[in-house]
Amino acid sequence: MPSQNTKGSLRRNFLKQAAAIGGVTLLGSKAFAQASPTPAWKNQIGLELYTVRDLMMSDFEGVLAKVAEMGYREVEPASGYNNMDPKTFRTMLDRYNLRMPSTHSGARGTGAELEKQLEGFQIMGIGYTEILGDRGPGAAGPGPGGKLAPGAYYNPGTGITRNSFTETEAFGPYQPPVTIESVKRRAAQLNADGKIARKFGMKIFIHNHTGEFEKLSDNDRTSYDVLLAETDPELVVMQLDIVWAAIAGMDVIEMFRKNPGRYELWHLKDVVGLKTVNRSLSPNARVSSMAFVPLGAGQMDYKPIFANAKLAGLKHFCVEQDNAASWGDSLAAARVSCRNLLNILS
Repeated sequence: MPSQNTKGSLRRNFLKQAAAIGGVTLLGSKAFAQASPTPAWKNQIGLELYTVRDLMMSDFEGVLAKVAEMGYREVEPASGYNNMDPKTFRTMLDRYNLRMPSTHSGARGTGAELEKQLEGFQIMGIGYTEILGDRGPGAAGPGPGGKLAPGAYYNPGTGITRNSFTETEAFGPYQPPVTIESVKRRAAQLNADGKIARKFGMKIFIHNHTGEFEKLSDNDRTSYDVLLAETDPELVVMQLDIVWAAIAGMDVIEMFRKNPGRYELWHLKDVVGLKTVNRSLSPNARVSSMAFVPLGAGQMDYKPIFANAKLAGLKHFCVEQDNAASWGDSLAAARVSCRNLLNILS
């Protein structure tokens, strides 16, 4: 784990970056408009709203307005839709010239209620979703009463188990070993969900952390291997969280080569610790050696990854910093990430 001195230095550098750019609008300014033509990816930078969740709790629309002002053109919600109906929510997005191609606040339930929610998703412009049903996404999870790591807790509403890390759950769900049959059952459910979503012009996505790259409890394959093999590419796509995969020891570009076109969605993070982590550790064990930072301030090199975007099948991507609030100002962290990503994509 990086030392407190290291973390303090990272935060000080971040605050200098934030102060340097202040409230400058990265898109729409005269200076930006007069710049040379930009690659298409620069015009659709997205933000996973989990990054600024602490501020959205008290000022949902105000935060959206500031996100749009920074230069973000797409957003991905993770904590619902501010109790707004789909038409009103879409009007709000349009007001700030924002699109919402994917959502982590997936549809729930079954039957007519589920289809009503998916109709609402259509109105909001969503093309990729999860369907949680009444079972949650954790068909491969431990379930209530399963063995958990110290400090972890199980959420029966979502089927996800989380660790109690101090930086506001910065390091994601804890995923214990699972059997090949449980993952195959999950894949079958994802395909069934995909058939429902297809009626509304949508696809189901699979998001990863590190646990998907652990060996199965009864097989040398990983959950990720099985999910790729058992899901229908016409119905189910991968939302590749690039840094979680890198932490797990994966070569992201090699993943694109092995399964071209499957990675239509990306999550972009940055992290310190990749270069010094003990590579003999398992994917889950590596996370305690990491510290998330604003994009561009860490050790991920996104230029070669974006150079392979066509091979991956990329359609949409969004920035996410799980622990942005712990840096003192989650919006400032998002602003630094946007500016740095614009530079990377130049």
